[in-house]
Amino acid sequence: MSVRVRFVSARGAVTEAEGAEGTPLLELAQAAGMPLEGTCEGQMACSTCHVIVAAEWFARLPEASEEEEDMLDLAAGVQRTSRLSCQILLSAELDGLEVQIPSESRDMSVL
Repeated sequence: MSVRVRFVSARGAVTEAEGAEGTPLLELAQAAGMPLEGTCEGQMACSTCHVIVAAEWFARLPEASEEEEDMLDLAAGVQRTSRLSCQILLSAELDGLEVQIPSESRDMSVL
């Protein structure tokens, strides 16, 4: 099954993408051209894949681990519904998920 995700840029532009169940949100975001660097490649050693989950979707996600919370403490522009996209796996329950890319996001790998 494909899982649909809406990415909203810091300027409000919407990009819709679909990914297979089990795919990390970070991978889908990168494939869709979102400026999420993911420097540590999903090892939770950085916060360069920080996204802000739409409030109506936040409670549907598994709770963040203590390690993820620690990494979010280092991210710029953190909000109550912030998560690391490398820690969100696409599932049928998340079909239609909406996340915002923080204005502080930069993907230095594309310079």
